[in-house]
Amino acid sequence: MKAFRIAASGMMAQEMNVNVISNNIANMRTTGYKRQRADFQDLFYQNMRRVGTETSENGSQVPTGVSVGSGVRTVATPRIMTQGDIEQTGKETDVAVRGEGYFQVELPDGRTAYTRDGSLELDANGTLVTQDGYQLNPAITVPANAKDFTISATGSVQVVVGNASVSTVLGQITLARFINKGGLEAIGDNLFVETAASGPAQVANPGDEGYGTILQNHLESANVVAVSELSSLIAAQRAYEMNSRIIRAADEMAQATANLR
Repeated sequence: MKAFRIAASGMMAQEMNVNVISNNIANMRTTGYKRQRADFQDLFYQNMRRVGTETSENGSQVPTGVSVGSGVRTVATPRIMTQGDIEQTGKETDVAVRGEGYFQVELPDGRTAYTRDGSLELDANGTLVTQDGYQLNPAITVPANAKDFTISATGSVQVVVGNASVSTVLGQITLARFINKGGLEAIGDNLFVETAASGPAQVANPGDEGYGTILQNHLESANVVAVSELSSLIAAQRAYEMNSRIIRAADEMAQATANLR
């Protein structure tokens, strides 16, 4: 019976849905995390009576027809790239982007990765790096005798060196944008890399037209809403249960047919 295959496809689709929801919930406290959702499409149809088929010599046509679908499949798990809440941390190397744009990070293999996680640290050389030691791009190094470390809304990094009375500009934090930011590929560690779908990075300074601004002493939290995820989880569970009941009903029908004398 087709019902077995159709219901099985529904159960597999809802299993994927639960997997996506569980990953969102697991990352509720991940800095800069962007939640995902599962998108589905119906499968091909078997037409037993096509719409518009002529039913008589005078050209009468079937107004609706008869067709049966083959189930469902998961077609995509897009990321929802909305802004997460901005939380104050009080740490001078913590930075958040308010608006559009990603920090640029240099990977060990020479590629550039992109992130909304601005929890930066200073390495042994005084260079700003991520929690995993990846260097911010462009690189910014803070002298050992620096004080009053500040990052402006436009990304200018300044310190007072030694006994100087004026600030010294150490460098400029830039931001990258993409035509299709949903096309970025997540590689873990709160990092994304560009793909053919995302288009090339468009780099500019914070505060430029179309780009967000920098908030020092703040971090962007995940954009996961617990109540929404739990509601989606309950809906996915119910859909899974209903598909399992269809398999049970189809099995009972097949058994009744087999018992006919």
